[in-house]
Amino acid sequence: MKKLIDLIDQEMTAAFEKAGYEASYGKATLSNRPDLCEYQCNGAMAAAKTYRKAPIMIAQDVTAQLADCSLFDSVEAVKPGFINIRLSGEFLAEYMNGMAEDERLGVEKTDHPRKMILDYGGPNVAKPLHVGHLRSAIIGESLKRMGRYMGHEVIGDVHLGDWGLQMGLIITELQERKPDLVYFQEDYEGDYPQDPPFTISELEEIYPAASARSKEDEEYKARALEATHQLQLGRKGYRALWKHILQVSVTDLKKNYARLNVEFDLWKGESDVQEYIPGMVKNLQDQGLAYEDQGAIVVDVKEETDTKEVPPCMILKSDGAALYTTTDLATIVERMKLYHPDEILYVVDKRQEMHFVQVFRCARKAKMVEENTKLSFLGFGTMNGKDGKPFKTREGGVMRLENLIREINEEMYRKIVDNRSIKEKDARATAEIVGLSAIKYGDLSNQASKDYVFDMDRFTSFEGNTGPYILYTTVRIKSILAKYREEGNRLEGLNILPFAGDSEKALMLEAARFNGVIENAFEEKAPHKICSYIYELANAFNRFYHETRILGEEDPERKRSLIALLILVRDVLETCIDVLGFSAPEKM
Repeated sequence: MKKLIDLIDQEMTAAFEKAGYEASYGKATLSNRPDLCEYQCNGAMAAAKTYRKAPIMIAQDVTAQLADCSLFDSVEAVKPGFINIRLSGEFLAEYMNGMAEDERLGVEKTDHPRKMILDYGGPNVAKPLHVGHLRSAIIGESLKRMGRYMGHEVIGDVHLGDWGLQMGLIITELQERKPDLVYFQEDYEGDYPQDPPFTISELEEIYPAASARSKEDEEYKARALEATHQLQLGRKGYRALWKHILQVSVTDLKKNYARLNVEFDLWKGESDVQEYIPGMVKNLQDQGLAYEDQGAIVVDVKEETDTKEVPPCMILKSDGAALYTTTDLATIVERMKLYHPDEILYVVDKRQEMHFVQVFRCARKAKMVEENTKLSFLGFGTMNGKDGKPFKTREGGVMRLENLIREINEEMYRKIVDNRSIKEKDARATAEIVGLSAIKYGDLSNQASKDYVFDMDRFTSFEGNTGPYILYTTVRIKSILAKYREEGNRLEGLNILPFAGDSEKALMLEAARFNGVIENAFEEKAPHKICSYIYELANAFNRFYHETRILGEEDPERKRSLIALLILVRDVLETCIDVLGFSAPEKM
């Protein structure tokens, strides 16, 4: 379906042309005075200089061409030259019914589908997810869902940190604690055990202990570096241990991401691209791009237009070790070889912007990507506590993600039980659904690049611009529809009639914006625009609900129309929250 604004523009541009003016002046916008009209066109003001004519005269010429237009209830020229537009009830009802009959609710799939790889995970194995991993997962998942809804092929990659010194630290610490394990016997020839020699809890304790010790004990750190080197050279026992670390960590990561309703298509890590690094480095050197600087291998990526210093992109350290830039470039090489994407989008902390400027420029200079392949960086701000500093536990440590989820769920459970709105046995499951909305909506309703304050009390409130408020509105609609069905009525085959009141019209106008909002939010990679939209839609519904007799409507045809409108609004809300990565319960 065409967007509502496009249909209005179509009529307005034709009217300008018929009146003898350039069609491009006929662009309409949402009115900034909704008390006067729903849409407005200011083209006559802009055309006045070109045509040396008073803008009110141009506006009157245009409105005269629209006297018989079925889209509009009224089109009025207002001094000094505005054109105020009100839509007709018949046209709006027809548009609503068109949305209701379309399984995609009026959203057209893109005519130019693109293949996009979305890099939005980035956790390190052997370490628990913490609140610092939250934004990447939540924002990335919503972008993936938005892109797929628009008809693009979007491939989500977790991009694990599964290589490097952290592995050497774990191996070294494990050898300290369990020196008799067969993995440390260089002459061992048998098969290694199937079961890992540690649990996830032990592993999560081993790494920080090893990391802390390495900062104080130089000999210990040297052993860890050597263990890392031996692992990367392929020492069998270390490789077997590394596989155990991956197995245990990834199983736990999948469980925790599932609690956030986040899924990845690819579970690749830095280790997957090691084979590409030697060839990539040689290619950079053969092209004359990479050179030695104080023993390190670097590539200059600064440009004449730079307003700030852009350091060279370091490819290998002086000891020959790879860095994040190395593995990120090798990952681009692998992604182009295996998937040929039109775009690679990274959803990461905005403080890493310079890193990606260097990586992207190096990749383009070396022709690692095709000329029309887009490399994008969506940098997000930090999630802060009420003190304005990065969110911490009460003890001052970094909070584990599962603990944050547990705290939110407990708060939602308490509020649901206090409300006495659902049975005790259903309260836990409902609290988890509503708790997820509190976390995700609380994050996504902020512009991604901005820092925001995580306020437990506000995010879990059933009032205001929150996830629970959106779900409460959705459940309220579901409850009305359930009661209508209990009266012996069907929800199928209903027709929406022209509006009978201002709040009904306002609700229709908000629902009609759905396709434009989804399209624009994806184009601008801005999930917060969907949040703003459903908040306005929920407010419009609640005003309508309080002003309208729905189940008490005595005219059967009118009652069916109101129910049909509610079904459409419910479907729009549920589609939006699904795109944002959460869902609504049946009761709250």
